[in-house]
Amino acid sequence: MEHHNQTCADFILLGLFPRSGAGLLLFLLAALAFLVALLGNLCMALLILLDARLHCPMYLLLSQLAVTDLSYSSTIVPKMAADFLSGNKAISCTGCGLQSFFFLTLGGAEALLLTCMAYDRYVAICCPLHYAVRMNRRVCALMVTASWMMGSLNSCAHTAYALHIPYCRSRAIDHFFCDVPAMLTLACVDTWAYEYTVFVSTALFLVLPFLGIVCSYGQVLLAVSRMHAGEGRKKAYSTCSTHLTVVTFYYAPFAYTYLRPKSFRSPAEDKALAVFYTILTPMLNPIIYSLRNKEVTGALRRATQRICPVYV
Repeated sequence: MEHHNQTCADFILLGLFPRSGAGLLLFLLAALAFLVALLGNLCMALLILLDARLHCPMYLLLSQLAVTDLSYSSTIVPKMAADFLSGNKAISCTGCGLQSFFFLTLGGAEALLLTCMAYDRYVAICCPLHYAVRMNRRVCALMVTASWMMGSLNSCAHTAYALHIPYCRSRAIDHFFCDVPAMLTLACVDTWAYEYTVFVSTALFLVLPFLGIVCSYGQVLLAVSRMHAGEGRKKAYSTCSTHLTVVTFYYAPFAYTYLRPKSFRSPAEDKALAVFYTILTPMLNPIIYSLRNKEVTGALRRATQRICPVYV
């Protein structure tokens, strides 16, 4: 108990992969997924910025999702890679706080942005005559701003608490980044009241938005089922199913991790679930949401023709 009054010092991140042949293989796969996510999201954000045909609410939301995913994975994976390659797993209190803040801000913002995107598709398909009013650029900008602000405020509260509680056990965080639930296991005070606030914020940022997305796509599928064109129905079903799959990959592991009490958590399970929302989802989003989109692929082709007109 000699460190009871010490609220913050350097931490040790135990990491995700063992230092073995199997661990090296898994690390290389994670690094490859990160590079795909990095290039895919960067390409998407630049395409939407540079192509005037994509300057509409739907693609503004897509560009924000790409920026969020780009920043999200970059907050976690480079540090994890450096720790694995160098063997130095220490992280300062300030570094841990910053990583936790950006992780929670970007995670909360992405959860709300995915909800905004589902609402956009709901209005476009179920209320097409009202789309210009209910999803104009001003409304879209307000949605994006609100998503980032709410994510930041939620992150500030959680990060401030995590950095100001006393730690009296080992400084080794059994995770590959500064995840607040993993940090709480090192605390030497009862954190039940804070765990309740985690439950509430998880419900607000993950459970309720996920239910809203499911309801939105449910209404979309109901509207599509009444369409006479079989090809259009098939395309809409395919799009909705893939979108819901990616959304589930993001929300379900996140919610499962943060809704469980501290006594029910397993470090190995938490780390495996975190791979979904820190590495896999940022890699899949540009493929599912964007690269399968004809307007986006058309913009990519036009950009390629401008850069390499001789070879295209």
